[in-house]
Amino acid sequence: MGIKRRHWAWAAAPLTLALLAATGCDSTSDAGAKPTAAPSSTPPVARVCAKPAVGPAKAPAGAVTVDPAVVGDLAAKTENSPPNTTFWLRPGKHRLDPDRYAQVIPKEGNRYLGAPGAVLDGRKKNQYAFGGSAPNVTIRHLTVQRFVAPPDEGVVNHDSADGWVIEHATIQDNSGAGLMAGARQRVRASCLRGNGQYGMNAYKAGGRISGLVVEGNEIVGNNTDDWERRREGCGCTGGIKFWAVNGADVRGNWVHDNRGTGLWADTNNNDFRIENNVLEANDGAALIYETSYNAVIRNNMIRRNNWVEGRREADRGDNFPYATVYLSESGGEPRIKARTDKIEIYRNVLENNWSGITLWENADRFCNSPANTSSGDCTLLVKRTDRCARPAIAKAPLYADCRWKTQRVDIHDNRFVLDKSVVRCTEKCDRMAVLANYGTYPDWSPYQGERVAEAITRKQHNRWHDNVYLGPWKFVAQDPSRVLGFGKWQGTPYQQDAGSTFRTRAGG
Repeated sequence: MGIKRRHWAWAAAPLTLALLAATGCDSTSDAGAKPTAAPSSTPPVARVCAKPAVGPAKAPAGAVTVDPAVVGDLAAKTENSPPNTTFWLRPGKHRLDPDRYAQVIPKEGNRYLGAPGAVLDGRKKNQYAFGGSAPNVTIRHLTVQRFVAPPDEGVVNHDSADGWVIEHATIQDNSGAGLMAGARQRVRASCLRGNGQYGMNAYKAGGRISGLVVEGNEIVGNNTDDWERRREGCGCTGGIKFWAVNGADVRGNWVHDNRGTGLWADTNNNDFRIENNVLEANDGAALIYETSYNAVIRNNMIRRNNWVEGRREADRGDNFPYATVYLSESGGEPRIKARTDKIEIYRNVLENNWSGITLWENADRFCNSPANTSSGDCTLLVKRTDRCARPAIAKAPLYADCRWKTQRVDIHDNRFVLDKSVVRCTEKCDRMAVLANYGTYPDWSPYQGERVAEAITRKQHNRWHDNVYLGPWKFVAQDPSRVLGFGKWQGTPYQQDAGSTFRTRAGG
């Protein structure tokens, strides 16, 4: 899992709800445009870390009781019990044997229930809490903490087994990822807090993950070990990172105050619904959707993100439009089965973030290119990377299919609010963008020059419309130097934001 970024390298109080509800905005270029609808309500905040649900105070009928006074009792009783056994962990601090590889290896259908105050503590000695390949394991009402998984590995469901259910759990203060993911995994109403690299790393070695549900969780303060600085540009952090997930519902979560990106879908993900979340005060982007396909992003409250990373790059003089919602080589593809055939971003509120939405496509990033940072992966349309070579890549169908394309992105009925006095910025925090770089590499690339920049800007059906803008927004088209006002953004040749309204003073 190496670097996953583009070739160009790319937390004050919110405005009042009354301002967010305002719809009677005049447009500088289209005063008669109908104001768009805001989301019907702010999504509820999942404050599960402060108020975790309480587990059963008594052992359920037939359950095996686990004693915290006996070191290794949980692992031993798991080994000596049949599949489909329920384990009830008494109140107190449970410990594994002190060997670094000591862990619980569940059997199929096992259920682990924590009593009030039950904690499984790795004591900074054990690497993993729960591992193995057994499917359909359930973990509820249990705190798992202070395990020391290596980078890119996880503490709970270490081996990405399928069908696990993690509910009302607290997974905190671990190294690596607090949690891995397998197919049909359900993570609900849990606290993923203060883990060293990821809250959850949805990655399965040698395979794809399908049918993932992440619902009603609080995902806060992860990447405490600051891996993007330790491995510059690694693309290896986030509140949650998704890799090759086919079908995910990410809804009703509170993703906040993570060091780096909040939610990051990276490399051949498909068919995501990201809805009714509150994404706020993450150091980097709230959401990155990279080299992936087909998604619905709707009804989210997205506020005060990207202040740290956006400001850092601006201070370095970088004029790339670092945004809080960043689509990199990602778009709709009707040939790949999903619940939608585009990326649709609608009915969200983006409030006082460092910039808005950027659609980006690296002209030099494609299958078999040395500039492809996705570790040798190819698109979902081409199974063999070596097919993407000259002379075949210069002609249909490979000319199109060897690229991850930012195409068929539909951005509508959103509310974009920016008060620079809140963000504490004067420039480079106010942009919406659709752009690419000038293709140069490798020397046999058929995508050299302005081809990709022209395509993403005018030919790949990327469209903003029927949005509301409050604040001094600017717009970037084709390349970073082309910064436009609202009138030119709406006019020929870009013709963006038809039906949208624009008012330069957010509080006016």
